[in-house]
Amino acid sequence: MPAVRQQRDADGMAVASFVLGLLGLLVLNLVLGPMAIVLASLALWRSTARRGRAALGLFLGITDLVVLAVLVGADRTVSWGLAG
Repeated sequence: MPAVRQQRDADGMAVASFVLGLLGLLVLNLVLGPMAIVLASLALWRSTARRGRAALGLFLGITDLVVLAVLVGADRTVSWGLAG
């Protein structure tokens, strides 16, 4: 049964990376983006059955960091907000 559990863990990591990457677009992208990248990488490395979800989590995690860099560059500050 260890192989089944490892597969289930990898699938859970894929889903978690997707959710964290999606949430990271809205809040805490400096924290959630890297977490999504790490979880997606681990899920792909462990051969998850949800490769698409893991790839999307990886993409969203990277996008979180890009969005943060763009918004910080526009505001010239480490903190940013949506209010003008």
